[in-house]
Amino acid sequence: MTTQIRPWYKEFWAWFLLGILGLAVVMGTTFLVFSITSFDGMVVDDYYKEGLAINKTLKQDQRAAEMGMAANLRIDDLSGDVVVKLEGEARPEKLQLDLIFPSQDGRDQRVILDRVSAGHYVGQLPRALQYRWYVQLHAQTAEPEWRLLGEIELPQKEALALRANIGGA
Repeated sequence: MTTQIRPWYKEFWAWFLLGILGLAVVMGTTFLVFSITSFDGMVVDDYYKEGLAINKTLKQDQRAAEMGMAANLRIDDLSGDVVVKLEGEARPEKLQLDLIFPSQDGRDQRVILDRVSAGHYVGQLPRALQYRWYVQLHAQTAEPEWRLLGEIELPQKEALALRANIGGA
């Protein structure tokens, strides 16, 4: 009784194991290419300098609370009009509104708001926005002395109340 031995390339398990190894190589190469070609803007090179900057921003929050600063922000999702009603001691000529996308640095938006009357400022977004954004509002100066923070889900019909972040979180 002789049994015929089949060549290895006709066996199912040989191809099954080679398929798993081949799939691992293809997936590893794919992830390597993605990691090299995509930029992660959330990672900073000089983390020490960024860590020291936290003290400066906390002072801006404290200063905003001392000055009684608050604002109501309204964004028209059709026209892109941005309207801010500012309360408190400061009445700068221009405000800077930063809309920060949580996960992609390249999607951040900056809008300069012009004063039209006492405490009322207007500006224009270049395009309609969607999803969740962090909001930061301060006077448009080289070294802003105060800032107001908030979070908004766009499009949103009602006004967003911006307050000083006293807790530092």
